[in-house]
Amino acid sequence: MATEYVDGNAQITEQTLCMCGRSATMRTAWTENNLGRRFLGCSFYGRPDACDYFKWVDPIVQTRYKSIINGLLRNANQKDELVKKLQRKLIYHRIVLAMVVMVVLVRCVL
Repeated sequence: MATEYVDGNAQITEQTLCMCGRSATMRTAWTENNLGRRFLGCSFYGRPDACDYFKWVDPIVQTRYKSIINGLLRNANQKDELVKKLQRKLIYHRIVLAMVVMVVLVRCVL
């Protein structure tokens, strides 16, 4: 594998083969310790016939950056959960309003 760094970013310049002879696939780690860090692995990862090929593409992420990125992701996830909760409440209130309108209309007709 040939790796060049352009503006601090790792760029793969040649195809890399895993131990079983297939083209290695670039993936991104989403673990807390390696958040956003790219790596190469067997293209059959997760299948019984995959090999154990693994190689980091990006350098180790500094602790401060890990902390900042993890904090931003936590905030984004909390906001997503809040939006979902508010959407559920909105649906509930629309249903209640529709039921109230139906009761009022029925009473007006009678």
